Amino acid sequence: MRFQVNRDVFSEAVSFVVKLLPQRNPQPILAGVLIEADGSGLTLSAFDYEASARTTIEATVETPGTILVHGRLLSDIASRLPNAPIEIAVEDDGGIAVTCGSARFTLAAMPVEEYPSIPEVTGSSGVVPADDFGTAIAQVGFAASRDDVTPVLTGVQLEVSGHTLSLVATDRYRVSLRDVPWDGEAVEATALVPARTLLEVGKTFGHAGTIQVAFSGAGDREIIAFTAGNKTVTSLLIKGNFPPVRRLFPEQTDHYAVVNTADLVEAVRRVSLVLDRAAPLRFTFSSDSVTMDASGGDHARASESVDAILSGGDEVTLGLNPQYLIEALGAVRSEFVRVTFTSSDNANKLSPVLITSQTSVDQAGLDSFKYLLQPNLLLR
Repeated sequence: MRFQVNRDVFSEAVSFVVKLLPQRNPQPILAGVLIEADGSGLTLSAFDYEASARTTIEATVETPGTILVHGRLLSDIASRLPNAPIEIAVEDDGGIAVTCGSARFTLAAMPVEEYPSIPEVTGSSGVVPADDFGTAIAQVGFAASRDDVTPVLTGVQLEVSGHTLSLVATDRYRVSLRDVPWDGEAVEATALVPARTLLEVGKTFGHAGTIQVAFSGAGDREIIAFTAGNKTVTSLLIKGNFPPVRRLFPEQTDHYAVVNTADLVEAVRRVSLVLDRAAPLRFTFSSDSVTMDASGGDHARASESVDAILSGGDEVTLGLNPQYLIEALGAVRSEFVRVTFTSSDNANKLSPVLITSQTSVDQAGLDSFKYLLQPNLLLR
């Protein structure tokens, strides 16, 4: 096999396909990138049985063929080659020669015949706006659990209903939800996608115009595919029942406070500096301000107030995880934020707060982003 390819195009393609590969893989063969060269150019693929990435690029192919080479090493080499065309060829002894200008590398070939088949997707599909989808992933994905003890909570639930695709994530202490337009087959479909994979999809495809989303497979091999331009990412779905968190969102939102988002973020960051690890921050929402109070080790204390407008009810005091709140405020993406105080039928249980965007002091946000955060018990 022998081909020539543009350095920047090739480097970007290799970088894309290796992003989803784990840093350490128990099966060395899965650390490889499969490169297929034919008359139409190159196809580069990576697959670890759970996620795959594939892209096609233009190249001048002198001799068609297929090679498998260590992905991260090839990516590191390609990103540092001089500004000249790259030539890759299989040598007589089976090694893979990479030449660019005066730079030359020889890499070991991995056995192509041992590499697993990249999954093909043939099921129902639809199209979502890439910018909306990328934003939705960023707004929702951070709320998924990072603890593998409960696998279903490490994913983001995608739900297709009519002309809407919903994204939902929770780690038991918070719930994040966002809807985006869905243009496709009128199906009722759900897919629990690993948050790590979906976050990479959002970063990679967020400015692609549109993204095609397809569902395929059955049983233990259900997969979802995301395609934009010449790139495709597939992911094996997480098996299990995602908790019914939608019912936690309140219908009535009359008791709430409106605060400037940036001012609240900065104040929370400052005051929480004295908090012990994992301790909640005390918030007091009154008619014209929200006051934050914190007590930490070594008798350290902090307090700060930010202007706020409270509507529909009395003063509220509660404890919130400051990091969880900061992440939510970063996801709001509006000048102001609305913090709604929900009610519960259980008098012995603290009710979560609902965080949504607010375009201005008087105008609610236009997007569908919702974030529920469970308060913490405050020690007197």
